[in-house]
Amino acid sequence: MRRSLPVSAGLAALVIALSGSQLATATPTRAPLAHVVLAVHGGAGSLPRGSLTPEEEKAYRDGLTRALRTGYAQIKKGEPVLGAVEKAVNVLEDDPNFNAGKGAVFNADAEQELDASIMNGRDLRSGAVAGVHHTKNPISLARLVMEKSPHVFMAGKGADDFALRNGVPYTTQDYFWTQRRWNQLMEAKHPKPGAKTETGGTVGAIALDGSHNLAAATSTGGLTNKQPGRVGDSPVIGAGTYADNRTAAISSTGTGEAFIRSVAAHDISALMQYAHMPVARAAATVVNEKVPALGATGGVIALDPRGNLATPHSTKGIINGYITADGKITTRLYDDETPAS
Repeated sequence: MRRSLPVSAGLAALVIALSGSQLATATPTRAPLAHVVLAVHGGAGSLPRGSLTPEEEKAYRDGLTRALRTGYAQIKKGEPVLGAVEKAVNVLEDDPNFNAGKGAVFNADAEQELDASIMNGRDLRSGAVAGVHHTKNPISLARLVMEKSPHVFMAGKGADDFALRNGVPYTTQDYFWTQRRWNQLMEAKHPKPGAKTETGGTVGAIALDGSHNLAAATSTGGLTNKQPGRVGDSPVIGAGTYADNRTAAISSTGTGEAFIRSVAAHDISALMQYAHMPVARAAATVVNEKVPALGATGGVIALDPRGNLATPHSTKGIINGYITADGKITTRLYDDETPAS
């Protein structure tokens, strides 16, 4: 028995090495973007060039730029990196172009139910809320759950009540109403051929500070005409959001049920930690192979501790932007601006 142990261990190591090698060659990937300190996304889907008016394009790019500048200012001031992702997401939650906060979609009962989560890579502390009705910025409430309670996840009325007990102003549902989202609900209930593709979705942010600390945050209104009470991946730690200083910060967007089933965000981190994949390879493996294998599509933004950013997607595109350490901002809206891996 003593002699068999090294052989077994050697075989196990060989299996792991071969498994990692096979995974590493399965999905071709582009080189990741380098020297990134903050990235945001506004949802995966399809946004072909020419589908937006110049005014609409400017509004989307301006929203992404404001979010990046706001988060970057937190990093430059030396604030905790958690604040950078929270503040960046706040900007997108307040922008009606995106499906979070002010621009959230309606459920089947013509209400908004908001979901969000946030995670600190240094110590794996996390906070999440789901089914929130009366809180303007759910990502800030998620952080409050993390810092002011012994819990990780709160939902529905209990989450809104917790917000009130901690000084968060009550927000009536009419604050979230927008004509665009109402029209989308009517179209979903009474679909017509050739309807315009919906743009703007789940939002997220990932960030890295000078001490190589990572953080991630995700916020959404969910799906138009969704069943009341439905919860997707955005508030689920390990599915829609994950951050670990040893691997990466990740925010997901797409078909939430499949991202939950595949534990997508954590799987990217696990491939990096155990199979020693670089961030681009790990993210592409999950997004372009594992999620589609479940009959779904989506995308992620993923940032490693060295500032390498990956933005793979199995949809035609993903709305995103990033800022590098020197303050240079890039925003990407159209399908031809966002390579698939």
